[in-house]
Amino acid sequence: MNMITGMGELEKSRWELANQKVIQRVKDKAFDDETTMLPGVHVLDLFKDGYIKPHVDSKFCGRRIAGVSLLSTAVMRLKPNDSDSYSFFVDVLLKPCSLYIMRDYARYELTHEVLPDDISYFGDKRIIRDRRIAVVMREEPTTL
Repeated sequence: MNMITGMGELEKSRWELANQKVIQRVKDKAFDDETTMLPGVHVLDLFKDGYIKPHVDSKFCGRRIAGVSLLSTAVMRLKPNDSDSYSFFVDVLLKPCSLYIMRDYARYELTHEVLPDDISYFGDKRIIRDRRIAVVMREEPTTL
């Protein structure tokens, strides 16, 4: 099932020097020194009319995921993975140049989604979303 509508994406492993410095800063902030990273960085280009449906990222990556939001502000919604009800949810405002880190409980027990532009609100405030780029880094899964 396609979780993302209206997007382009790629895995990137080679960066220009200025970008390498930014990628390293994110890694230093979001991951431990002992963490083994997946080799590619996921770049997701979400178009203005695109959105990401509720999902839990694949078990093919480890317990921590970090993303940098670029271009447009967006609303990410987190809600329980084991419930079809909207008993509770938390909205997170992802401003340009913000860093989000999902790990442990948030990584495995909550779904996350990026709301479509037409229903994108943070509290009572309408968030008009345009094109959004996310640069996402993931750690390798651990084997027991």
